[in-house]
Amino acid sequence: MKIKILTLACISMFFMACNNDQKNEKHANETIKAAEEIVAGDGHNAKNSLDWAGTYIGVMPCADCEGIQTELILNPDMTYILKTNYMGKDTHFPEDRGTFKWDATGSKVELLGLKDRSNLFFVGENMLKQLDMDGKEVTGELAENYVLKKTK
Repeated sequence: MKIKILTLACISMFFMACNNDQKNEKHANETIKAAEEIVAGDGHNAKNSLDWAGTYIGVMPCADCEGIQTELILNPDMTYILKTNYMGKDTHFPEDRGTFKWDATGSKVELLGLKDRSNLFFVGENMLKQLDMDGKEVTGELAENYVLKKTK
């Protein structure tokens, strides 16, 4: 008789534990989903959360030269100065000047007025990542070479 009662008690505790695990897992999933919605809907983006104005430099890949020495200055008044030097070909830094605009998500900038070259950049913490002509991230072996680092 004691064995039957002990067995019944163990089975009851097992079912109660399983039920609590399901409730805890459901609660955890609901909490994660709520947190994701808050982050997605809180309005934070690169435009309003990062110190994006400043000077960014790097050497971009080049098909027929050693690299493209690049300096991009983003000003708080939504203007830019882009200086490029085709290493091994040029000895000067021609300048492009103009205005830029943010995309709807506030995570990318488009340099207005540039022709025949990518003019889109993803804005990250102390860096800009040049995007391809379709506005997508460059992938592959040279992907890390499309990053400009903030100096000022």
